[in-house]
Amino acid sequence: MKLIKQSHACVRLEKDGRTLVIDPGGFSEADAAVGADAVLITHEHPDHFDEDRLRAALEANPAAELWTLRSVAERVSAAFPGRVHTVGEGDAFTAAGFDVQVHGQLHAVIHPDIPRITNVGYLVDGSVFHPGDALTLPGQPVETLMVPVMAPWNKVAEVIDYIREIKPRRAIDIHDALLTDLARPVYDRMLGPDGPGVGGTDHSRLAAGQSIDL
Repeated sequence: MKLIKQSHACVRLEKDGRTLVIDPGGFSEADAAVGADAVLITHEHPDHFDEDRLRAALEANPAAELWTLRSVAERVSAAFPGRVHTVGEGDAFTAAGFDVQVHGQLHAVIHPDIPRITNVGYLVDGSVFHPGDALTLPGQPVETLMVPVMAPWNKVAEVIDYIREIKPRRAIDIHDALLTDLARPVYDRMLGPDGPGVGGTDHSRLAAGQSIDL
């Protein structure tokens, strides 16, 4: 499987000639979902879900399908009958040849005065976990954790403890569009071997368009 990091929270996974895209939102490239055989959306916030871009990708590939929670599915299902699937915690399905498990229910708390919305994470092929906007514990071993490194709802201490608790082989940054070039080395140091420590996890970040083979 090849993992390609797109801007912010978007990730492309490629295997056996097919492509799965997670969270091609408004902070990601305009063509982030183009060419996808399947798209997964974790929640409705615009940095994870851009309706126009999603519609363009589904229209470009009549065989492409979408798996997401109800709040997103309701906005696009009428235009793509039979191609939009509503999922929730505990569900499992196959999308474009990838086995996917759904974990989590709610977005992380931004502030007590802000109502929480639904958020789900996706464990792909029992290996790669994308939690969306929550520090969800999938309850099983994870090889590659896509870790939301910087957001209005988290702090670096929580990110460190999240990696420590999951104990993945590797943690790769997502949700990083708000980090300036000046701040990135600070986060790299905090999550790397010179920081408080994340156990045996190999922490790294990829620039948009960079890839690794898993």
